[in-house]
Order: sequence, then structure tokens, then C-alpha cells
Amino acid sequence: MVNFNRTVAVVDDDQSVRRALKRLLHSVGVEAQTFPSGETFLSTLSSGASCHPACVIVDFQMPGIDGLELLCRLAPTGVPIIFMTGHDDPAVRQKALARGAAGYLKKPFDGTALIRAVEQALELPVLP
Repeated sequence: MVNFNRTVAVVDDDQSVRRALKRLLHSVGVEAQTFPSGETFLSTLSSGASCHPACVIVDFQMPGIDGLELLCRLAPTGVPIIFMTGHDDPAVRQKALARGAAGYLKKPFDGTALIRAVEQALELPVLP
């Protein structure tokens, strides 16, 4: 079933990464809401605010709630999670994918790779 919700949550402790990803996603018609931490994101979700992402892009390594913990907490929702990390450890990658991650990208990554991962997670037609 195609997911017509085109809102993506970007959770990263680096403000410049959040801004860059928001611009990149907007350039292909995908709305992005950004969050500086896993705690802020979860708090917004639980508050009943208008944050209902169809996909979450999350930094794997953050202070507090890291990407893997966020994946565990969001697993019951079925929302696809795409990880980004600056420290690509094959064991960590395998663990994240085994727990249901929709994607895993090593920073710095090509914008096209992120767009493709989001398209797949949102079940959108792939752009040329």
C-alpha cells in the first residue's frame, strides 16, 4: 500500500545536518520536521502534537536516546527508520538492520542515496 504521508522526521544532534537534510528533502517535495534529540522527538510524539511522520531519519550516535533505542521504542508503530552514522561498524549495521531499520547510511553520504532510501521507506515512485 502506498504511503501518501510525505512527512519525514529528522533526528540529529547536529543543527547543520538537520538544516541540510530538511533542504534536501524539501527539494524533492518531502516535508521534514527536525528534532535535536531522541528525547525531544519522543516528547513531541507523546504530546499529541501534529507530528505524525511516515518515516524517521535518525543519527545513530547521539547523547541520551541514541538511534538504536529510538528504533526499539518506535518498533510497535511500524514507522520506517533510516539510520545515518559517522562511525560505520559492520556489527552495529547488522544489528540495526536485524532489528528492522529501513536503511543505514554512512556519513558523509550522497544526497541521492538518502532520497532513494526515503522513497523506498515511503513507498514513493522512484525519481529519475
